Amino acid sequence: MLTTKPLSISMPTVPKPVHDDLYEKNVTAWMMTTQDKILSETERLCEMVLNSTQTALDWVSQYVDLDYMMWIKWLMSPIIITFVILPCIILLLIYVSSLILYIYKAHRKRLIRRLATYVEQGDFWLGGREIVATLWDAHAWLWHGYELWGLENLPTEGGFMLLYYHGAIPVDYYYMVARVLLLKETMIHSVVDKFLFKVPGMKIILEAFCCTPGTVDTCAEQLAEGKILGLAPGGVYEAQFGDNQYKILWRERLGFARAALKANVPILPVFTENVREAFRVFPFGNRFFYWLFEKTRLPLRPVFGGFPVKLRTHIGEPIYPEPGMTPEEMRDLCKESLDKIIAQHQRIPGSIFRGIVDRLFKKPRSHSD
Repeated sequence: MLTTKPLSISMPTVPKPVHDDLYEKNVTAWMMTTQDKILSETERLCEMVLNSTQTALDWVSQYVDLDYMMWIKWLMSPIIITFVILPCIILLLIYVSSLILYIYKAHRKRLIRRLATYVEQGDFWLGGREIVATLWDAHAWLWHGYELWGLENLPTEGGFMLLYYHGAIPVDYYYMVARVLLLKETMIHSVVDKFLFKVPGMKIILEAFCCTPGTVDTCAEQLAEGKILGLAPGGVYEAQFGDNQYKILWRERLGFARAALKANVPILPVFTENVREAFRVFPFGNRFFYWLFEKTRLPLRPVFGGFPVKLRTHIGEPIYPEPGMTPEEMRDLCKESLDKIIAQHQRIPGSIFRGIVDRLFKKPRSHSD
């Protein structure tokens, strides 16, 4: 029997294309060339930047001593912090308050639903004041550990006057107004300097918090209506020229005494511990700044600070008018009472460091609220 072998057809092998080898070589060569080009361009760019920087430094060093400038920067850092940054915190807080009040004014229709109670009382600004007072009270607690002593001395009926010592920046008074509003739901009407009404952004705050320039007649009228009036007889002068000796600088001010006698209401002295350590005025050039103040009546003496010292406000016992009492006698009684509070509660001379340390120790109360 015959066997047949399977027919095997041998196909010719397809030769590998020559261009594949060339392609791989070309791609590899292109990649290596591109990589070298990128690296060389990067190195050249870095070298240009370094050369330009070195050239600039060499040019600057011909006119400026860089080591000296670094030393000046280190030396000036505390001054920049105390003269610029920390005072700007208070300025920022003031303008945040202004912004909140503007928001309240613009969106009051939407807020009426949430502030119905305040609207029913007929006071347009009551809700806005509550918001701002909460903001300031939070800052007082956080930054200064603020305390308010002597609330029990506030008369429960009729008007009265709160007579406070004016610090370089009266942040303690702002805190007291906010705390009394939140705790007693009572607004303190304030007598402030006229120049504040010309400061941009301040008018709405002054309006919301019942601030007026005040005359003897207008103050007496408000007191007779049963309102609480807060003022500092020393005013801008005491703010600009007081120091850590805590001398009362009222000069010959008698208007507050005349207003209280005319309305027949009591006066309560108010003083805050370490208020002169929270903010201080520039300690040099006293004669020059006094001349400048006499010419302009503006607080142009630089203020620095914002130090987180302990602030504790003391409200003294009321001083009631007596029959036949003169304004000079009332003024002297108020000054004597305020001097006693300062002597009792304030360390003299004041110290910023010890004011900060005071936050670590709780002081026993001499009176209860």
